[in-house]
Amino acid sequence: MNLVLFDLDNTLLAGDSDFAWAQFLIAKGVLDREVQEAKNIEFYEHYKAGTLDIFAFLDFQLAPLARHPREQLDAWHSEFMAQSIRPMITAKARTLVREHLDNGALVAVVTATNAFVTGPIVRELGIPHLVATIPAQENGAFTGKPRGMPAFKAGKIERVEAWLESLGLYLGSFEHSWFYSDSHNDLPLMQRVTDPVAVDPDDTLRTHARTNGWPVISLR
Repeated sequence: MNLVLFDLDNTLLAGDSDFAWAQFLIAKGVLDREVQEAKNIEFYEHYKAGTLDIFAFLDFQLAPLARHPREQLDAWHSEFMAQSIRPMITAKARTLVREHLDNGALVAVVTATNAFVTGPIVRELGIPHLVATIPAQENGAFTGKPRGMPAFKAGKIERVEAWLESLGLYLGSFEHSWFYSDSHNDLPLMQRVTDPVAVDPDDTLRTHARTNGWPVISLR
């Protein structure tokens, strides 16, 4: 059996679900446009530059989940899927996922974006496993804080290893292990698999991939 890991935002999606979710809530009038949009853009620029403070970002990004009942959040998310996410899923992305699943691989999405936002997206893609940042809950309500290590940078390695351990496996269990990503923030995990693949990569990852002979592909 082989292992296939996918980053989500700007990899399987032709866009960023975290950023899009905040913009969706702003457009709905749930969040203040002037304050939230500027902060959302600022965090996104730090992410692209590799300077994101993940805990400060999560304080910002998870706070709206704690302000609204789950039923309302789920209703908004259904609308978000139709309006923002499905147009980001390309035919090439669906085909690549299906090829790996049909070949019997153990397939997961590994993403820093929280599991509330990403869970329905991963199910839409037909991927059976999700390793994501976990938004903490108490009695079914979100607290606005993360639980455990965020799945970001080296945290992705920790979260993937814990997930595999729960299955009685480890990264070295597999003859081949792939990780597809667009971002230099994912270099720690990419360097731990046998077959890293750069997907529509940022400039830093593109340079690293070419230097190290990694495949560079596009799903757009």
